[in-house]
Amino acid sequence: MADKSKPAAPTAKDIEADLAASRERLASTIDELAFRAQPKEIARRGAEGAKLKVNDLTRTPTGELETDKIGYAVGGVGAVTLLLGLLRRARS
Repeated sequence: MADKSKPAAPTAKDIEADLAASRERLASTIDELAFRAQPKEIARRGAEGAKLKVNDLTRTPTGELETDKIGYAVGGVGAVTLLLGLLRRARS
C-alpha cells in the first residue's frame, strides 16, 4: 500500500511551469522598476508630494484655507528677500 502522506514529486512540466511563472513575475517587476526610475516619473512624484505637503500645511482638516500660516510664510519670504537685498547692497 502506498503512503499517501508524502506529496508527489514534481514533474518536469510542473517545474517548467513554475519557472515560466517566475520569469513572468520577474519581467513584470523589472518593467515596474524601470518605469519608476525614469527621471520624468521621479519628478512627477516629487511634485505631487510637494503639492500634498503644501496643501496639508495651508489647509485645515475641513479644507478651509489657513490664512494666518500663509501670511507668515509670505512675510518670511519677504523678510529674507529684503535681507538678501540689503546684504547685496552692502557688499557693493
